[in-house]
Amino acid sequence: MNSLADAQGKFRFASARSKAPVGRTSKRLIDIVLALSGIVLIAPLLVICFAAIVLTSRGPALFRHRRVGFNGKHFDCLKFRTMVPDAPARLRELLETDPIAAAEWHANRKLRYDPRITAIGAILRKSSLDELPQLFNVLKGDMSIVGPRPVTDEELERYAGSIGEYLACRPGITGLWQVSGRSTTSYEKRVACDAFYARNWSMLLDAKIVVVTLPSLILSDGAY
Repeated sequence: MNSLADAQGKFRFASARSKAPVGRTSKRLIDIVLALSGIVLIAPLLVICFAAIVLTSRGPALFRHRRVGFNGKHFDCLKFRTMVPDAPARLRELLETDPIAAAEWHANRKLRYDPRITAIGAILRKSSLDELPQLFNVLKGDMSIVGPRPVTDEELERYAGSIGEYLACRPGITGLWQVSGRSTTSYEKRVACDAFYARNWSMLLDAKIVVVTLPSLILSDGAY
């Protein structure tokens, strides 16, 4: 973790003159408008998802996971819960007993056949409905509508020379990686997409990503 702390420290020093993330005020204003509008429009859907989770499995409807945001600030990323309550224990057991699953997890931090996911959770993940609560993260300012996928401290270490690019952004609900294959791509491509986005951000790029996201959601492209 020392290498991560050093990298974050170097980034903060390099960006000391400007604490604004990629996109600055204009991007933030658009985020607020879109998040508020989205929450109002999909309020009934949020209620349906909430009820479906509570009625079909034990545990809370919302899941909070600690992620790294702009300038290394940690925040609780919200999702609808898609896993069983003892998910961490099940993952440890699987990785200890299944070398193929362990290799897949090490490479992508995802499992195509994940025993932790509930029946309702599989539907929410496939349709990306599990990520709708992140609209509240956007309102709070922890996330953006478009940006890099939010990562954990452990994952951020895999960004190596691109850590600065990631930390210059607010993580996004959607982003370049999400419309470029998502779970079907390598982690290296994910890092490359996030670095490209940070270096080449524009309103037009954000608009293109949002437009491409819509058919990707309908087709459930690369989601699991």
